Amino acid sequence: MKTVEIKDPVTARQFINLPRRLYRNDPHWISPLDNDIAAVFDPARNSFFRHGLCTRWILLDDDGGIIGRIAAFINLEKAYKNTPLTGGMGFFECIDDKDAAHRLFDTARIWLEAGGMQAMEGPINFGENDKYWGLLVEGFKSPSLGMNYNPPYYRRLLESYGFVGVYDQLTNFLDATVPLPERFTKISDWVMKKPGYSFAHFSVRSREKFFSDFAEIYNDAWSDFENFTSLGLDTIRESFRQMRPVMDEKIIWFAYHEQEPAAFVLCLPDVNQVLRHINGRLDLIGKLKFLWYTRTRKVDRLRITVMGCKKKFQQHGLESALIRCLQNEVLPRKTVKAVELAWVGDFNKKMLALHEATGAKKEKVHRTYRYVFNPLPAGTGDLKTSTPSLSPYLPSPFSDRT
Repeated sequence: MKTVEIKDPVTARQFINLPRRLYRNDPHWISPLDNDIAAVFDPARNSFFRHGLCTRWILLDDDGGIIGRIAAFINLEKAYKNTPLTGGMGFFECIDDKDAAHRLFDTARIWLEAGGMQAMEGPINFGENDKYWGLLVEGFKSPSLGMNYNPPYYRRLLESYGFVGVYDQLTNFLDATVPLPERFTKISDWVMKKPGYSFAHFSVRSREKFFSDFAEIYNDAWSDFENFTSLGLDTIRESFRQMRPVMDEKIIWFAYHEQEPAAFVLCLPDVNQVLRHINGRLDLIGKLKFLWYTRTRKVDRLRITVMGCKKKFQQHGLESALIRCLQNEVLPRKTVKAVELAWVGDFNKKMLALHEATGAKKEKVHRTYRYVFNPLPAGTGDLKTSTPSLSPYLPSPFSDRT
């Protein structure tokens, strides 16, 4: 077996194409858009290159066939907040072969060790954790947009190498054809009518205001969580730019108290119901297919991607009120049958309690794993001062690497 680092358009295309072969007989798999995966590794499109490094590899068998892939990342804003110093591993795909998988994990580990890291977490994204994050360990159903999907045997491959689960992120399912519990609706309606509170949905025309409100709420709401890194406006703008083709302004809601941004809920249509027919290629033919299926087949599933509430407004019922805003908007359409209440860490007891109050049921579990190397001697492997000497392991964050 041989690992090959991605350095040119040919190997970059092989990296993206591998899952199509691995999952060709899996009816649940939906290909992510090729362009979205390529953007993760493009310094011009991924702002994380401003404060981080990444590279990726494919694995060839003895006959030159591609049997696996992996990527490794160092996010300088987070790596040094961990003990041990922790990098990332992601976009792992592999045949059901322990030796092949371990060869890929070894490759990522060696690169991370050369960068001064003492552990790696994965599978994660070189970006925010709202997409391409975590190993699916429960609920092997078709993924929504941006969610990782993998066969059950991946868990065995990671754990046989020594990866240990750190935390789970839960996706809960809400049947939109069933009324919300009466107690939930009474409380949320009462909150919506309280003096001083107001609610508004996102508007592209006023997007800069909403971007600023989003950043203010998010950075306050999540500041107490371990390894938190604040979101900048550039990152938010890029995220919304990527969402623009599928975004519905009227299912992204903000709550205000005396005009102060207080809470938000970001919901998106599960456009993967359409993209499953595109096979990841949004070329001319893909775009024509996309238009055809969006006109002939209604997307009947929504996904609540993220919610946030400033700490001083928590326990005020604003999250419930925002879900009620969504319900009041989408129920009259009579097209939505299901809502994913997604991406809640098992440590986030408040949000899990909110999901339970809506009557939602657990549907999927994605697990983030960690593998700890032997700790490095004190004073060695400091990436901030040693990066130039680490070539060829670490590319420049501003290189033109494909």
